Amino acid sequence: MTFCLGIKTKQGIVGLSDTRITSGNETTSSKKVYTVNRNKHSFFIMTSGLRSVRDKAITYFSEVIARQDDSFTKLYQAVNEFGNQVKVVAKEDKSYLEEAGFNFNLFSIIGGQLEDDVEPKLYLLYPQGNWIEIRKGTPFVIIGNTGFGHPVLKRSLHYDDSLEYALKCAFLAFDATRISANDVDFPIDTVVLKNGEYFTQERRFEQKELEHVSAFWNNRLKNAIEELPSEVLNNAFEKLELSDKGF
Repeated sequence: MTFCLGIKTKQGIVGLSDTRITSGNETTSSKKVYTVNRNKHSFFIMTSGLRSVRDKAITYFSEVIARQDDSFTKLYQAVNEFGNQVKVVAKEDKSYLEEAGFNFNLFSIIGGQLEDDVEPKLYLLYPQGNWIEIRKGTPFVIIGNTGFGHPVLKRSLHYDDSLEYALKCAFLAFDATRISANDVDFPIDTVVLKNGEYFTQERRFEQKELEHVSAFWNNRLKNAIEELPSEVLNNAFEKLELSDKGF
């Protein structure tokens, strides 16, 4: 499993990915983010699913980028082409994978801004090669292990929030997933793309760098629970008279 998250705000896009690779009883770390930065032309791809499928699709797509990247002037065009390469890999490998008991399950988050895009765009690409655009109504998308981080984002994140705030939310969503699932872990890779800058900034963080943030959040949660106004809930501890039980 994996954890990849993309967030779209009024200021730009934030992305976060774990690096845990699980194969049977073995765990390793590997980058799950592919980035292109050129003049007025920047985007990234984060993926979840079988590593072999991801590597093959990215390799095929890299060759397309080398030949005709200049022909893409809007991000959806690059997304369409990556979807085409995913379909090629599906045609080549899907039936063999399914015979071996594996699912063709490559999901991708693609974010960026090309010269004719008025603002950075964020897309979710499905294994079938079709996609949806992530908009401000629900300004985030998670692929991989989605269940634990989703509540954090739904409670705290809005389209009008700053990129700095969005990155904090992204980390807390990852941290909630990390402590709940053994197939998601550090190091993490982040990407930040600001409106009109056409440059995706990448950064890797090790666990030691962010342990204090996790500890701070855990302590704040405990304190918040202690301070929770719970007078009504305390009635659960009171003994009821027999008459109150309906006897």
